[in-house]
Amino acid sequence: MADYTKLVQVIQQGNVSETQNQVKILLDQGESPKEIIQNGIIVPLNIVGKMFSAGQCFIPEMLIAARASQKGLDILRPLFTEKGFQFIGKVVIGTVKGDLHDIGKNIVSMMLESAGFEVTDLGVDVFPEKFIEAINTSNPEILALSCLLTTTMESMSLTLAELEEAGIRDNIKVIIGGPPVNHEFAKKIGADFYGEDAYKGVEIARKIVARSM
Repeated sequence: MADYTKLVQVIQQGNVSETQNQVKILLDQGESPKEIIQNGIIVPLNIVGKMFSAGQCFIPEMLIAARASQKGLDILRPLFTEKGFQFIGKVVIGTVKGDLHDIGKNIVSMMLESAGFEVTDLGVDVFPEKFIEAINTSNPEILALSCLLTTTMESMSLTLAELEEAGIRDNIKVIIGGPPVNHEFAKKIGADFYGEDAYKGVEIARKIVARSM
Protein backbone atom coordinates (compact mmCIF):
# COMPACT_ATOMS: atom_id res chain seq x y z
CA MET A 1 0.00 0.00 0.00
CA ALA A 2 1.13 3.54 -0.70
CA ASP A 3 2.48 5.70 2.12
CA TYR A 4 -0.24 8.09 3.35
CA THR A 5 1.84 9.62 6.15
CA LYS A 6 2.53 12.89 4.34
CA LEU A 7 -1.11 13.41 3.29
CA VAL A 8 -2.29 12.79 6.85
CA GLN A 9 0.23 15.32 8.16
CA VAL A 10 -0.54 18.11 5.72
CA ILE A 11 -4.31 17.82 6.22
CA GLN A 12 -3.81 18.13 9.98
CA GLN A 13 -1.69 21.19 9.32
CA GLY A 14 -4.33 22.68 7.01
CA ASN A 15 -1.83 22.93 4.14
CA VAL A 16 -4.14 23.15 1.12
CA SER A 17 -1.60 23.21 -1.71
CA GLU A 18 0.40 20.30 -0.31
CA THR A 19 -2.81 18.33 0.36
CA GLN A 20 -3.73 18.64 -3.31
CA ASN A 21 -0.18 17.75 -4.33
CA GLN A 22 -0.17 14.60 -2.18
CA VAL A 23 -3.56 13.52 -3.56
CA LYS A 24 -2.20 13.85 -7.10
CA ILE A 25 0.91 11.85 -6.19
CA LEU A 26 -1.20 9.05 -4.73
CA LEU A 27 -3.41 8.98 -7.83
CA ASP A 28 -0.29 8.77 -10.01
CA GLN A 29 0.81 5.80 -7.89
CA GLY A 30 -2.42 4.01 -8.80
CA GLU A 31 -4.37 4.57 -5.59
CA SER A 32 -8.15 4.81 -6.05
CA PRO A 33 -10.28 7.72 -4.80
CA LYS A 34 -11.86 5.36 -2.26
CA GLU A 35 -8.45 4.31 -0.91
CA ILE A 36 -7.27 7.92 -0.68
CA ILE A 37 -10.41 8.95 1.19
CA GLN A 38 -10.27 6.01 3.61
CA ASN A 39 -6.53 6.02 4.26
CA GLY A 40 -5.53 9.63 3.72
CA ILE A 41 -8.48 11.93 4.36
CA ILE A 42 -10.66 10.27 6.99
CA VAL A 43 -7.66 9.42 9.19
CA PRO A 44 -6.44 12.98 9.91
CA LEU A 45 -10.00 14.24 10.38
CA ASN A 46 -10.57 11.49 12.94
CA ILE A 47 -7.36 12.50 14.72
CA VAL A 48 -8.34 16.16 14.84
CA GLY A 49 -11.91 15.28 15.82
CA LYS A 50 -10.77 13.15 18.76
CA MET A 51 -8.38 15.92 19.86
CA PHE A 52 -11.23 18.42 19.72
CA SER A 53 -13.49 16.17 21.78
CA ALA A 54 -10.69 15.84 24.35
CA GLY A 55 -10.14 19.61 24.48
CA GLN A 56 -6.70 19.32 22.89
CA CYS A 57 -7.53 21.50 19.90
CA PHE A 58 -10.21 24.00 18.97
CA ILE A 59 -12.58 25.02 16.16
CA PRO A 60 -9.92 26.85 14.06
CA GLU A 61 -7.79 23.69 13.94
CA MET A 62 -10.79 21.59 12.94
CA LEU A 63 -11.81 24.13 10.32
CA ILE A 64 -8.42 24.33 8.59
CA ALA A 65 -8.13 20.53 8.52
CA ALA A 66 -11.66 20.21 7.11
CA ARG A 67 -10.95 22.85 4.45
CA ALA A 68 -7.72 21.13 3.41
CA SER A 69 -9.57 17.81 3.11
CA GLN A 70 -12.21 19.49 0.97
CA LYS A 71 -9.57 20.74 -1.44
CA GLY A 72 -8.26 17.21 -1.71
CA LEU A 73 -11.77 15.97 -2.40
CA ASP A 74 -12.14 18.59 -5.15
CA ILE A 75 -9.53 16.64 -7.10
CA LEU A 76 -11.13 13.26 -6.36
CA ARG A 77 -14.77 14.21 -6.92
CA PRO A 78 -14.68 14.16 -10.77
CA LEU A 79 -13.27 10.61 -10.57
CA PHE A 80 -16.06 9.22 -8.37
CA THR A 81 -18.34 8.18 -11.24
CA GLU A 82 -15.47 7.18 -13.50
CA LYS A 83 -13.96 4.90 -10.83
CA GLY A 84 -17.31 3.56 -9.59
CA PHE A 85 -17.12 5.28 -6.21
CA GLN A 86 -20.02 4.42 -3.91
CA PHE A 87 -21.09 6.90 -1.23
CA ILE A 88 -21.71 5.25 2.12
CA GLY A 89 -24.90 7.27 2.64
CA LYS A 90 -26.76 10.50 2.04
CA VAL A 91 -27.20 13.45 4.39
CA VAL A 92 -29.26 16.62 4.14
CA ILE A 93 -27.85 19.31 6.42
CA GLY A 94 -28.70 22.92 7.23
CA THR A 95 -28.91 25.63 9.87
CA VAL A 96 -32.55 26.04 10.90
CA LYS A 97 -34.92 28.92 10.21
CA GLY A 98 -33.93 32.23 11.77
CA ASP A 99 -30.27 31.29 12.35
CA LEU A 100 -27.56 32.63 10.05
CA HIS A 101 -24.55 30.95 11.66
CA ASP A 102 -22.72 28.39 9.56
CA ILE A 103 -19.21 27.69 10.88
CA GLY A 104 -20.17 24.60 12.89
CA LYS A 105 -22.50 23.38 10.16
CA ASN A 106 -19.79 23.85 7.55
CA ILE A 107 -17.28 21.82 9.54
CA VAL A 108 -19.76 18.96 9.95
CA SER A 109 -20.69 19.12 6.26
CA MET A 110 -17.06 18.97 5.14
CA MET A 111 -16.25 16.14 7.54
CA LEU A 112 -19.29 14.15 6.39
CA GLU A 113 -18.28 14.50 2.76
CA SER A 114 -14.69 13.58 3.59
CA ALA A 115 -16.02 10.48 5.36
CA GLY A 116 -17.72 9.34 2.15
CA PHE A 117 -21.24 10.74 2.47
CA GLU A 118 -23.13 12.46 -0.31
CA VAL A 119 -24.06 15.74 1.35
CA THR A 120 -26.81 18.18 0.39
CA ASP A 121 -25.96 21.38 2.29
CA LEU A 122 -28.94 23.75 2.30
CA GLY A 123 -27.06 26.58 3.99
CA VAL A 124 -28.50 28.81 6.71
CA ASP A 125 -31.95 30.10 7.69
CA VAL A 126 -33.53 26.96 6.23
CA PHE A 127 -37.32 26.74 6.51
CA PRO A 128 -38.92 23.34 7.23
CA GLU A 129 -40.42 23.26 3.74
CA LYS A 130 -36.95 23.41 2.20
CA PHE A 131 -35.75 20.50 4.32
CA ILE A 132 -38.80 18.50 3.28
CA GLU A 133 -38.23 19.28 -0.40
CA ALA A 134 -34.58 18.19 -0.18
CA ILE A 135 -35.52 14.97 1.63
CA ASN A 136 -38.11 14.11 -1.00
CA THR A 137 -35.62 14.85 -3.77
CA SER A 138 -32.51 13.03 -2.52
CA ASN A 139 -34.03 10.39 -0.21
CA PRO A 140 -31.27 10.58 2.42
CA GLU A 141 -30.85 8.35 5.45
CA ILE A 142 -29.98 11.31 7.67
CA LEU A 143 -31.15 14.87 8.33
CA ALA A 144 -28.69 17.03 10.30
CA LEU A 145 -30.04 20.21 11.90
CA SER A 146 -27.82 22.93 13.33
CA CYS A 147 -28.41 26.07 15.38
CA LEU A 148 -26.29 28.49 17.39
CA LEU A 149 -28.93 30.72 18.98
CA THR A 150 -31.24 29.71 21.82
CA THR A 151 -33.95 31.71 20.05
CA THR A 152 -33.85 29.34 17.07
CA MET A 153 -34.03 26.08 19.03
CA GLU A 154 -37.79 26.18 18.48
CA SER A 155 -37.14 26.03 14.73
CA MET A 156 -35.70 22.56 15.25
CA SER A 157 -38.88 21.46 16.98
CA LEU A 158 -40.95 23.05 14.22
CA THR A 159 -38.94 21.27 11.53
CA LEU A 160 -39.52 17.88 13.16
CA ALA A 161 -43.23 18.63 13.50
CA GLU A 162 -43.40 19.52 9.81
CA LEU A 163 -41.62 16.27 8.89
CA GLU A 164 -44.27 14.42 10.87
CA GLU A 165 -47.04 16.36 9.16
CA ALA A 166 -45.55 15.56 5.76
CA GLY A 167 -45.53 11.85 6.61
CA ILE A 168 -41.77 11.40 6.18
CA ARG A 169 -40.49 11.53 9.77
CA ASP A 170 -40.23 7.74 10.08
CA ASN A 171 -38.17 7.54 6.89
CA ILE A 172 -35.15 9.42 8.21
CA LYS A 173 -32.87 9.68 11.23
CA VAL A 174 -32.47 13.19 12.64
CA ILE A 175 -29.27 14.43 14.28
CA ILE A 176 -29.26 17.85 15.96
CA GLY A 177 -26.26 19.88 17.05
CA GLY A 178 -25.11 23.30 18.18
CA PRO A 179 -24.07 25.05 21.41
CA PRO A 180 -27.55 25.60 22.89
CA VAL A 181 -28.86 22.03 22.44
CA ASN A 182 -28.16 18.79 24.34
CA HIS A 183 -29.34 15.21 24.74
CA GLU A 184 -32.34 16.27 26.80
CA PHE A 185 -33.50 18.75 24.19
CA ALA A 186 -33.06 16.17 21.43
CA LYS A 187 -35.25 13.76 23.34
CA LYS A 188 -37.81 16.47 24.11
CA ILE A 189 -38.36 17.40 20.45
CA GLY A 190 -38.19 13.84 19.15
CA ALA A 191 -34.80 13.95 17.42
CA ASP A 192 -33.02 10.62 17.12
CA PHE A 193 -29.54 11.79 18.10
CA TYR A 194 -27.57 14.71 19.53
CA GLY A 195 -24.11 15.35 18.08
CA GLU A 196 -22.03 16.88 20.85
CA ASP A 197 -19.44 18.08 18.35
CA ALA A 198 -18.59 17.66 14.68
CA TYR A 199 -16.54 14.50 15.15
CA LYS A 200 -19.21 12.77 17.23
CA GLY A 201 -21.89 13.84 14.75
CA VAL A 202 -20.00 12.15 11.93
CA GLU A 203 -19.49 9.04 14.06
CA ILE A 204 -23.25 8.88 14.68
CA ALA A 205 -23.89 9.22 10.94
CA ARG A 206 -21.51 6.33 10.22
CA LYS A 207 -23.28 4.11 12.75
CA ILE A 208 -26.68 4.96 11.27
CA VAL A 209 -25.73 3.88 7.76
CA ALA A 210 -23.86 0.83 9.05
CA ARG A 211 -27.04 -0.39 10.76
CA SER A 212 -29.09 0.11 7.60
CA MET A 213 -26.79 -2.02 5.44
